Amino acid sequence: MSLLNAYGKYVTKKLLWYLLTLVIAIGLNFMLPRMIEGNPVSIIVSKMTQGMTDSDTIKRVYETFIQEFGIDQPLYMQFLIYVKNLFTGNLGTSFGLYPKQVTDILASAVPWTIALQLPAILVGWLLGNILGAVAAYKKGVFDKVIFPVALFINSIPFFTLAIIMLYVFALTLHWFPLSGGYDFQMVPQLSLDFIWSVIRHHMLPFFSIVLVTIGGQAIGMREMSIYELNSDYVLYSKLLGIRDSRIAGYVFRNAMLPQITGLALSIGTMVGGSLICEIVFSYPGIGTWLFTAIRQLDYPLISGCTLLIAMSVLLANFTIDLVYGLIDPRIKASQMEDQ
Repeated sequence: MSLLNAYGKYVTKKLLWYLLTLVIAIGLNFMLPRMIEGNPVSIIVSKMTQGMTDSDTIKRVYETFIQEFGIDQPLYMQFLIYVKNLFTGNLGTSFGLYPKQVTDILASAVPWTIALQLPAILVGWLLGNILGAVAAYKKGVFDKVIFPVALFINSIPFFTLAIIMLYVFALTLHWFPLSGGYDFQMVPQLSLDFIWSVIRHHMLPFFSIVLVTIGGQAIGMREMSIYELNSDYVLYSKLLGIRDSRIAGYVFRNAMLPQITGLALSIGTMVGGSLICEIVFSYPGIGTWLFTAIRQLDYPLISGCTLLIAMSVLLANFTIDLVYGLIDPRIKASQMEDQ
């Protein structure tokens, strides 16, 4: 019972810290976009009044938008309105895509980002950890040939690898489409032609993410495995005559803990982590919309994207803390000491 109480106290403490972090994130999420120089309303008005010559009409349009977006109010009032709207799920109206709601834009973009990032992260994480573990334990050809290749690929900047793959496989060999989430002449619908088009556009950015992920995960798993294999408990276990397979199980279970943390963080940050990939391949996800919003000084859309990213990261970290509190004996011991 005392262990259960200790875990409850541990969860409560973590929850309070994460709630405090969320409050700070919301404040920064509101302030930082507004620190960018420029007037976003001027951009909207210039588009809508293109060709107009009546200065009074242009001025009235400008003042109307200023009032509608609440930019004429003091900053603290804008913040209070922003927080109030958050509780109702209202992220505001996009400046650059007026009159579209930010929630509608994000709702259409999130599935594309998840469909691209989640499978790529999981496949790259799994293959990278297997390669790193085998390279540390078996050595031989894995450690001397395959692992250096993975290390070399991981050292290439992601945008460079993406551009190389785009040039070779799309522009030169014509194996994959150049850009987009599906053929531009198609209307999204549940049909075999549309699904096949989505798959073809998905493959090239998918493989570019997988290749980079494999290298990074393999490096981390190899280093952690080598560290664990040289630990005192491994030597002591061998002296006791414990089977190598059982020792390997202990080694790789301990080595996996940081890798699991990395996986949770990767999943938590996948919403924003696809920025460069989506820009290079013109993929219709959150990263592309965030980049577009920054260029257009679209405060509501910037805030919506960054808030979604922040909440994803916090949720992923909180979840992994809860799991660690259950499976890591060191954290369990710390919980009992705090009782």
